[in-house]
Amino acid sequence: MISAVLDANVLYPAPIRDLLLSLADDDFFKPLWSATIQEEWKRNLLIKRHDIKPEKLERTTLLMNQAFPDAMVEDYQKWIDAISLKDPDDRHVVAIAIQANANYIITINLKDFMGFVVPTGRFEVIHPDDFIDRLIAENPKAVYQSFEKMVLRLKNPPQSRAEVLTTLSGCGLVITAKKLKEMEA
Repeated sequence: MISAVLDANVLYPAPIRDLLLSLADDDFFKPLWSATIQEEWKRNLLIKRHDIKPEKLERTTLLMNQAFPDAMVEDYQKWIDAISLKDPDDRHVVAIAIQANANYIITINLKDFMGFVVPTGRFEVIHPDDFIDRLIAENPKAVYQSFEKMVLRLKNPPQSRAEVLTTLSGCGLVITAKKLKEMEA
């Protein structure tokens, strides 16, 4: 099974996180993260959304870790000093990918990873829209079924498929939303 490090910026927007984790739950890929990534997305969300209580985000990460007990990557720090990136604060993401022998790093900030130099490891840095598009190309019906299950789980508030697709598109998953919409017919 392929594995992918989920950068904090794809865990931060709940719609992207929900879709990626729904696909992971249906065994399209194994998600990977670290405590550092978990803390980063929660910290950034709380800075922008004062209406969200930290306890709610702690519960979210607890549920994520319970649902994916093999997702937490540790002992990756040994790689950090050998990594050169445009933004040094992102070196831990590459280190996690190296430590876990990941196939992908899924991130919205592709430019931060351009031209990086790593001591070892082979993986691709990819935007979540392109990653999900690849999954759709490989198994469109199963990806759509995973999307459908995710929509049915949304209860607070409940949302229609069209509403969820609009939200996904607004979060930068334009190709994904378009292809999922095309599959409705």
